[in-house]
Amino acid sequence: MTDRPELSETPDSSRPVPVGALHRLTEAVGEILQGKEEAVRLTLVGLLAGGHILLEDIPGTGKTTLARAMARALGLSFQRIQFTADLLPSDVLGVSIWSNQEERFRFTKGPVFHHLVLADELNRSSPRTQSALLEAMGEGHVSVDGETRELPQPFCVLATQNPLEFEGTYPLPEAQLDRFLLRLQLGHPDRETMRQILEERGRTEPVESLQSVVSAEDLEALLAAVPRVRIDPSVREYLLDLVEATRQDPRLALGLSTRAALGLQRASQALALTRGRAYVLPDDIKELFLPCGGHRVVLSPLRDGRQESTEEVLASLLEKTTVPA
Repeated sequence: MTDRPELSETPDSSRPVPVGALHRLTEAVGEILQGKEEAVRLTLVGLLAGGHILLEDIPGTGKTTLARAMARALGLSFQRIQFTADLLPSDVLGVSIWSNQEERFRFTKGPVFHHLVLADELNRSSPRTQSALLEAMGEGHVSVDGETRELPQPFCVLATQNPLEFEGTYPLPEAQLDRFLLRLQLGHPDRETMRQILEERGRTEPVESLQSVVSAEDLEALLAAVPRVRIDPSVREYLLDLVEATRQDPRLALGLSTRAALGLQRASQALALTRGRAYVLPDDIKELFLPCGGHRVVLSPLRDGRQESTEEVLASLLEKTTVPA
């Protein structure tokens, strides 16, 4: 590939890209989520790419802490919604209530009207309530009583679900999983990091003291810079080769959709930006292929022998697909 511009030379840029803001952000949130630097970076990638993130992990691994720390460091409004079987769409979106004083219905906004929304245990709510949130995620607005109301921008949903406990849950169907740009796992920290957490968290709660490290202007500039990050034609062909491979492989009954391909491209641009580049490398796409695609593909029915996991199938496709020079 040729003609690789520096980040400050991003074409059509009306203002310089605040690279320092990215470093301050990852450092500030990384100090709270010790040992989870990669998850912090990918969460930032999802937000900058305008996508939503599915955090699939067991309780107590820091999912809520990650969401709160990211919102505080970015200076964004934050709301946590605990999804339960009896939660109604109006509990998420809002409801119109009659006002005797004004003699009209007055709309009360639901918790979805925040920049960063943590949808905790999304798969415990009914399909109807899930659909209400997922429609808001896809459209960027909600419609209540025939009136459309815009959601704040940027708008990002971090949804969680426990991969081990399925009793009393409503699994998200493939069409709804496709709405999430990335699926991440946090996992447990190593022993040394765990020791630091035990020593420090016994004295104070670090999220409460975290201040915004990115101005609204810097965040706006970062969001505007993502679509301007350059993708060489050969790199785009590599992305298409991977997508096509998921559709042709007999081990997969369902390959990556067009939405998935667009999301992978947008996420790779955001990842390049977080690494101080104005161009996408094949390594960016390789790193995001599993987080972007693992929850979107469906395995074919088991025929002979041991069935591979989706991660194993996608990893093998990465190995077999030729990387551009």
